[in-house]
Amino acid sequence: MSTTLSAPPLGLLLEDIVRRHRPRQNAGNVPTNIPFLATVPFDRFGIAVATTSGEVYSSGDAGVPFSIQSISKVFTLAMALQGGRSAGLWSRVLREPSGTSFNSLVQLEAEKGIPRNPFINAGALVVTDHLLEETPDAATQLLRFLTEQAGDAGPAPFIDEAAAAGELDSSSRNLALAHFLKDFANLTRPAAVVVENYVRQCSIMMTCVQLARAGLFLANNGQGTAGTVLSPSEAKRIGSIMLTCGMYDAAGEFAYRVGLPGKSGVGGGILVIVPGQCAICVWSPRLDAKGNSLAGTAALADLSDRTGWSVF
Repeated sequence: MSTTLSAPPLGLLLEDIVRRHRPRQNAGNVPTNIPFLATVPFDRFGIAVATTSGEVYSSGDAGVPFSIQSISKVFTLAMALQGGRSAGLWSRVLREPSGTSFNSLVQLEAEKGIPRNPFINAGALVVTDHLLEETPDAATQLLRFLTEQAGDAGPAPFIDEAAAAGELDSSSRNLALAHFLKDFANLTRPAAVVVENYVRQCSIMMTCVQLARAGLFLANNGQGTAGTVLSPSEAKRIGSIMLTCGMYDAAGEFAYRVGLPGKSGVGGGILVIVPGQCAICVWSPRLDAKGNSLAGTAALADLSDRTGWSVF
């Protein structure tokens, strides 16, 4: 892995990334089942880099909170793997790319209720159910975890309860997935309880700076801003699942263009890990057909090319 940050310095490079990639026209889509996301201006664009040596660089709208949505799945998986609490989890969810839509019912039924990976919706529901075995409010536990890892980087992360309520009203497919899982004996809690916790975790509001800081443990052998989060081997394994599964059925295309482990959310955010060096968060709300940020993906490809950051 190489880097060419001497020209230009990282701060100036991020400013140039924002100038080049901030959307100038309203291209792409927003999810129709999450009304809140349609209200975000299309030209929002932020990027932040948190390094393993302790620096944070940011530009654009990196201090504006946004809905993290499925980026939350990285952190619920990390919580599920902490302290040897993962017993039984990997018999309930696999670690393979799905090759289908992130909310596919067909694949889940065909494979008898065992989700392909923890980053598609069905797999994330299983992880949330796993966390609910220890706490009645997994979403609030996740919020505490993220707040601790983000540190004093602006206003504290929070759950947008109004947005969560609106999203829950349109969660018929997630409820269907949960009922499928329940029917195959792969949920221990009631389907409605699991989906409510899942939707609330997705409705956490954070900034690019906060998410980059929160994800730093994945680039730093499991060491976060607030101490040890995971063992080096568990941090490495989450990174591997991000690389193969983090961008849904566009994971191969993202690996080709960017060359780094990433996890997207339909709120327009993407969290990316450069092992040993930094965590990156980019946010731009309009999405491509696969549910990934259009401008964010292009910006990360540009950043990777100009820095030499890649796992390949």
